Amino acid sequence: MNNTPNYVIAIDGYSSCGKSTFAKAIAALLQYIYIDTGAMYRAVTLYALNNKLITNGVANKEAVIEHLPKINVRFERETDGQVKTILNGEDVSETIRNLEVSKNVSAISAIKEVRQKMVELQRSMGKQKRVVLDGRDIGTVVFPDAEIKIFMTADPKVRAQRRYDELIAKNMPASFDEVYQNIIDRDHLDTTRAESPLTKADDAIVLDNTLLTPQEQVDWFLELVKSKG
Repeated sequence: MNNTPNYVIAIDGYSSCGKSTFAKAIAALLQYIYIDTGAMYRAVTLYALNNKLITNGVANKEAVIEHLPKINVRFERETDGQVKTILNGEDVSETIRNLEVSKNVSAISAIKEVRQKMVELQRSMGKQKRVVLDGRDIGTVVFPDAEIKIFMTADPKVRAQRRYDELIAKNMPASFDEVYQNIIDRDHLDTTRAESPLTKADDAIVLDNTLLTPQEQVDWFLELVKSKG
């Protein structure tokens, strides 16, 4: 698209709704920068797991806070347009998507100091606008003045099937029942946590993609942009 406006596009919603796929697609379409905020929290979670800061699903809050200055998360764009997640100099793009990280990311995300550090990084990345960010609190906390806010949702079983198919395609061990339970657990944790819970911004537009293909979601977005212009 040519002559695209200088927007901040905030995409929030439940886990495994395809937020990242959707965000990447519209960022490429608009020639915007895509900031994967979920990958940032997953990278911190991976660090916590590797350094034994999580025991039986419970994060050692004090230890995580103590380690925060040692955690550096950034993104690198490759020549083919793909974006890599770099944790302390290591490409962790694939590792952060495993089920163990998925099981523990909500516990790490609930820590106030972790969210404060990630929000600071996100705001710094997005201050020049022309960015697409997806996560849980982008339109409510990180960029409450974003020009476009979208809240994504889908049937939990459909989300679980998508996530299960993704793991199997990457040769990662998984069972559908376990993935489905993880979806339910994360929904509960994300919506009930004390620090920046998942909520729909009052001015966000809902995209229920239960029955929509990725291309149909992009078409929906194009109509949305036209209606604003």
